[in-house]
Amino acid sequence: MEMPLELCYRDVEKTETLESHVREKAAKIEKLHGNVISCQVALERPHRSRTVGNPYRVRVVVRVPPEQEIVIARNPGEPAGDDTVTGAVNEVFETVYRRLRKLGEIQRREVKRHLQQEANAVVAKVFEDRGYGFLESVDGREVYFHENSVLEDKFKGLKQGDTVRYVEQEGEKGPQASTVRVVNRRRL
Repeated sequence: MEMPLELCYRDVEKTETLESHVREKAAKIEKLHGNVISCQVALERPHRSRTVGNPYRVRVVVRVPPEQEIVIARNPGEPAGDDTVTGAVNEVFETVYRRLRKLGEIQRREVKRHLQQEANAVVAKVFEDRGYGFLESVDGREVYFHENSVLEDKFKGLKQGDTVRYVEQEGEKGPQASTVRVVNRRRL
């Protein structure tokens, strides 16, 4: 971390064990995302009379380049498996870790991309009143499509013989088009 961990207590007993625990959790952040600018952790117990849920508020703010800020908070009264301050700290840091992993994947461009190829087809049958139809692929196969898979709300008015481009995926009952883009409408 470029800046040291900022740890703040408010109506929570500051103990060596608790501080050590928070520092361990914060150290793991650097392992997940090497470019951490800063990490701020606030531990507080705002209402001593609360009897339902975890009585602690834990707030973690992590800053990473380029100007990204992850803020995760756990508020008093939220149901928890562990009603201790350590339990609240664990919950918040697990969420921080998930967000940092996801941010790292995005920044490294590791997010899954669907590299499915569009294919050409002709509309073979349309059941407009039922909201579905079938395409005939270039290789002569019949591919099911639903009205919701037709882009730009162009299902209405789709006719047999219209040319489309589509992305195929395996459905429950065979091949189906996940996206259908109308290329050329057949003129009558």
